[in-house]
Amino acid sequence: MNKADLINEVAEITGTKAKAQEVVDCILSTVTTALEKGDSVSLVGFGTFKVAERSARTGRNPQTGASIDIPASRVPRFVPGKTLKEAVK
Repeated sequence: MNKADLINEVAEITGTKAKAQEVVDCILSTVTTALEKGDSVSLVGFGTFKVAERSARTGRNPQTGASIDIPASRVPRFVPGKTLKEAVK
């Protein structure tokens, strides 16, 4: 399922595709904004979106074998909730 499919599914509930697109875009931008600030977003039963810190490390260029320094960075993480885990099983 991609974003367009998700919008179509939400449109069946909201009634219009324009309203569904507005809802999906709002949710995604709200989660993105919260993560940019370093906050986490918990959706009970679904899961938690949070920001993790990745430390600096040394990597290797697979083509040349030369070592390169990879700087520290912040990355988004998703931890699924219990209800989601049970649904997938």
